Amino acid sequence: MLQVLESDGAIGAGGPQGRLPAVAGPRPRTMLDGPAATGDDRRVRLSQKAQYAICGVFDLAYNGAEGPVQVRVIGERQRIPARYLEQIFQGLRRADLVQGKRGPGGGYVLARDPAEISLRDIIEAVEGPLAESIGAGPPPHDRRDTTRPNFVWHELGRNLGDALDAITVESMCRRAAAGAVDRAGADDRIWHI
Repeated sequence: MLQVLESDGAIGAGGPQGRLPAVAGPRPRTMLDGPAATGDDRRVRLSQKAQYAICGVFDLAYNGAEGPVQVRVIGERQRIPARYLEQIFQGLRRADLVQGKRGPGGGYVLARDPAEISLRDIIEAVEGPLAESIGAGPPPHDRRDTTRPNFVWHELGRNLGDALDAITVESMCRRAAAGAVDRAGADDRIWHI
């Protein structure tokens, strides 16, 4: 789930063999990208799967007030491959974060109020429990390694979990609205007289 990336950011979830095909064209920066790098190109970041899950749930909350939204539409807006996003949404559905509506006009809706869905909920729905993701612990070949700071993994997991619990989908939507993030269907036409 978490990884340290070098300057090119080329390692995807699961290593180079786990990379997804690139979406055509450069990906525009989003509010989830944070500030641009300032000299130090090593950083910790979420897996692409976790990032896509967060973007998908955010889009559903921010743009889905009119009813169910198709994964294809979310994928187009967020520049995420629809097939991969559909797999992610299956995990979100199993975790009761979204509900699927079938038939004409079908798609996904949030299963809970956005104030009740945290980033931790979303990440754990697609990646599994944080404790397992962060539990680096001793290497499997030597469980008695006393030269490693194994005590830190539990605390790191707890602190990261607390930070992710503090950010809800509702708070993301409020920040997006205050930051002038465009909503789907917003009238952006310019009238010339």
